[in-house]
Amino acid sequence: MPRGTLEVILISAKGLENTDFLSNMDPYAVLTCRTQENKSTVASGQGSDPNWNESFIFTISEGASELVIKLWDRDTFSADDVIGQATIPLEPVFEGESVPDGVYNVVKDEEYCGEIKLILIFRRDCGNHRKNTQARF
Repeated sequence: MPRGTLEVILISAKGLENTDFLSNMDPYAVLTCRTQENKSTVASGQGSDPNWNESFIFTISEGASELVIKLWDRDTFSADDVIGQATIPLEPVFEGESVPDGVYNVVKDEEYCGEIKLILIFRRDCGNHRKNTQARF
């Protein structure tokens, strides 16, 4: 298992299933890699096609095999609603040979409910220098 840092650039989502009946959704993302978690800003009023263009850094060590991105709809007067999630295997990114596509399906209860677009950049720790592997879409 390689060690290094994974930069995740959360670009956008599209076609998300609307969880609000009377208004546009206010989506945000929670990104998890093993025990590390990062949260995006809320894309207020952007509905089913939010744009974030935000960058997150994860430290990669033993056992990091996937990145989970859970999308939520921020609600003011009730609990936030789960929109769905995307699970991205990281092994192809670590190997740097066949990098997974930058658009991933968002699913909820095994049903398609939109897609999310990312850029993944892995920087391997190689002693005193780093080697970059980038998936850009």
